Amino acid sequence: MENWVNDLNHILLQNIVPFGTRLAGAIVLWIVGGWVIKVVKALSRRGMAARGIDSTLIEYLESAIGVTLRVLLVIALLSLFGIETASFAALIAAAGVAIGMAWSGLLANFAAGVFLILLRPIRVGDFITAAGITGTVTEIGMFATTIDQPDNVRTVVGNNKLFADNIVNYSTNDFRRVDLTAQLAHGVDVHAAMAALKSRVAQIANVVQSPAPDVEILEFNAAGTKLVVRPYCHNKDYWQVYFDTNKTIMAVGGESGWPIPAPHQVMHQRQG
Repeated sequence: MENWVNDLNHILLQNIVPFGTRLAGAIVLWIVGGWVIKVVKALSRRGMAARGIDSTLIEYLESAIGVTLRVLLVIALLSLFGIETASFAALIAAAGVAIGMAWSGLLANFAAGVFLILLRPIRVGDFITAAGITGTVTEIGMFATTIDQPDNVRTVVGNNKLFADNIVNYSTNDFRRVDLTAQLAHGVDVHAAMAALKSRVAQIANVVQSPAPDVEILEFNAAGTKLVVRPYCHNKDYWQVYFDTNKTIMAVGGESGWPIPAPHQVMHQRQG
């Protein structure tokens, strides 16, 4: 019995206690390391922001710093348990080559992300259309870009697909054009209608004064004359100006007593 107790104590002292000590140290290292990573990311973000670095580049670099530090933390944890880090590094390199060959698309997304950051066709906060998606860019990550669509649906697009497609950036220029039409009935004074619309549309909130709104004849059809109504505004005000312009067209037509446009046909009866 005494020998069995001695063997048990020997096993505890030689194996379990050291393992428990390493495990406790690993837990502490993981918690402290995670806290240090957060602090380093916050300090790096603050430093880059103080130097006026673009917010998109800040997000990208912060993400890269976080991933790198997390990998180093995992290597430190493995080293704590006696695993040779040199062998582990070689294993990571070999695995990286294998994964790179198998997941070439992932590396293509990473390379495209680098070009998106360097060339800056888009930035965080821009309203764009690309890869069949229209919305506001919320994040440009290492492998994918996150876009919030106008209906509040979040979409994640691979950087390579985004970079390979045509990118329409609505936020780059100071203003954009709103395209609407106004159908006039036969008998309405076209020039008076154009002057009334141009005056009232210019008074809509957030419509820029330069360039001034365009009101011109677009076409002649069976219902009468169709006008094009084109105010200009900042991208953030686009939908407000769009809907207010429609309301203004309706209001001007009601105040001026314009008849409801309808197709007209003229029939000639031939005497038999």
